Amino acid sequence: MSVPKDLLYSKDHEWVKKEADGAVRVGITEFAQKELGDIVFVELPEPGDQLSAGDSFGSVESVKTVSELYAPVSGKVAEINDSLEDSPEFVNESPYDKAWMIKLEAVSDEDFSQLLDADAYEKLISEDD
Repeated sequence: MSVPKDLLYSKDHEWVKKEADGAVRVGITEFAQKELGDIVFVELPEPGDQLSAGDSFGSVESVKTVSELYAPVSGKVAEINDSLEDSPEFVNESPYDKAWMIKLEAVSDEDFSQLLDADAYEKLISEDD
């Protein structure tokens, strides 16, 4: 299972990628999409929405269940991945590239202290198996 070393992770199975401009991209991990099964619908927030770490920012619906998405860090939604509306299967096909979900700006560095590095996340998911 892929756990890219350049990302940070939440205990709720979201990944966070710091961008050069200080913003962050957020998506769900390969582990999460495998647990959910085939994704058929993705609901995302509106650009401009303010999120606090731990807030629900949308949901993913699979053939098995509907699962809430939780903001791993606080920030303002700068952009959403519109392509997931027409192609929710990107979450299964490419969870770390094509299937980023939201881009947040005005993120506090303090929020990153609550996230896991790749090694800690791998340990977490090995305990879940």
